[in-house]
Amino acid sequence: MTTLYESETVHLSVIIPAYNERERLVPYMTEITGYLGRRAKPYEVLVVDDGSHDGTAALVEQFRTKEPAVRLLRLAQNTGKGCAVRTGMQVARGEFQLMADADGATPIQELERLEAAIGTGADIAIGSRFLASRDRGYTVKARWHRSVLGNTFNWIVQRLGIPGISDTQCGFKLFRKTVARDLFGAALVAGYGFDLELLYVAQRRGYRIAEVPVNWADQPGSKVRVLQDGLRMLLDLFAVRRNYANGRYEPSSTEAVTHVPRLT
Repeated sequence: MTTLYESETVHLSVIIPAYNERERLVPYMTEITGYLGRRAKPYEVLVVDDGSHDGTAALVEQFRTKEPAVRLLRLAQNTGKGCAVRTGMQVARGEFQLMADADGATPIQELERLEAAIGTGADIAIGSRFLASRDRGYTVKARWHRSVLGNTFNWIVQRLGIPGISDTQCGFKLFRKTVARDLFGAALVAGYGFDLELLYVAQRRGYRIAEVPVNWADQPGSKVRVLQDGLRMLLDLFAVRRNYANGRYEPSSTEAVTHVPRLT
């Protein structure tokens, strides 16, 4: 196994936001470390505990006694998925940085498809359930109402300022390190709408975004309330459009310093 302790250069960082994920996190961490451990490339897995109160942090600490490539960041209170991912990206060392949902809905092996897109010139590669659902070579297992509402949501999003992307919300996205630093350094949205903000700003900064079909399976225990959170994300997108128009995403030589919790 090649971990971050055996090399100063980390090839891949995997950032996993986790809020009360004690029941779902260990199987996915096991899958990730097993898969990445078989590759001859140094890696790290950063789990960002977003103020959990179910013992998630203790579970990660226990897991990392056997897998030292796993690290833990703890946020004092629940701040939102966007803030948790941003916190992880701020300390990630990998030349490539993958955000992945704690439920393991997207198998870690799908990383190879995203890496292939980066290898052919993309700056950001994002998993897409929509594209996969239209290709017989992939499997997408989603509850029908989530599929219908999700497709409607993305249809609206494309017309509100993020054209050409059919699935903005799949929680499996790979960034070049420099691109992640740029986008997450400018990000303001703390909740689920952070994906929309990243893609909106990325398109306007000229980054090359590749949408890649991936296998995906809906997992029990989702914390996303499809209708309520979908409406909240659309409101976030309106705020992002307003922020962009007001110059709030313009690069600054005096970026605000955000407190980053200690990495263990």
